[in-house]
Amino acid sequence: MSRIKQFFINTIIGGLLVILPVALFLFIMSWVFGIIRSSIAPLTNALLERTALPDIVADFIVVLALVILCFVVGVILRTRIGKWIYFLLETKLLRKAPGYGIIKETVAQFIGKKKSPFSATALVHIFGNDTMVSAFITDEHSDGSFTVFVPTGPNPTSGNIYHLPADQVRKIDAPADEMMRSIISCGAGSSELLKRL
Repeated sequence: MSRIKQFFINTIIGGLLVILPVALFLFIMSWVFGIIRSSIAPLTNALLERTALPDIVADFIVVLALVILCFVVGVILRTRIGKWIYFLLETKLLRKAPGYGIIKETVAQFIGKKKSPFSATALVHIFGNDTMVSAFITDEHSDGSFTVFVPTGPNPTSGNIYHLPADQVRKIDAPADEMMRSIISCGAGSSELLKRL
């Protein structure tokens, strides 16, 4: 009887491991599509008022128009005049707008134009002894020191920021997602991280 029970439980868990990630992915994609659709709604509504297109076709045309606009702006920015105009616009106007700098850095990291502050991993000494804690290097300074973020497990969205000299930071050759898994699981799997010291 226990074998049947174990088989039943393992089968359900196996099914969950397949269905749950797919369901979460579809939910996130639906949420993102909803955000995009609500963002372009004014343009879509203006198009629908002038044409008899179905809603989904109008959405597609608006998204395509925005992609073409981004392409045209990108082409203009590759020219000297385009770079000069953008430089003037950014220095005289955009940088004075509150939050513009943060938004620009976030977008640059998101599309891969800037290195993510959580891409480098390390084990750091913050207590002045041999104790090491898992950390993400968020900045490297000209004097060789580092700024690191030490997340708390199992919730890596909170933690502490430390500014440390180079001798207290031991970089490890481990991807950020591997370090994150170790933190979320409260240290389980740390043996793999320690091998990379």
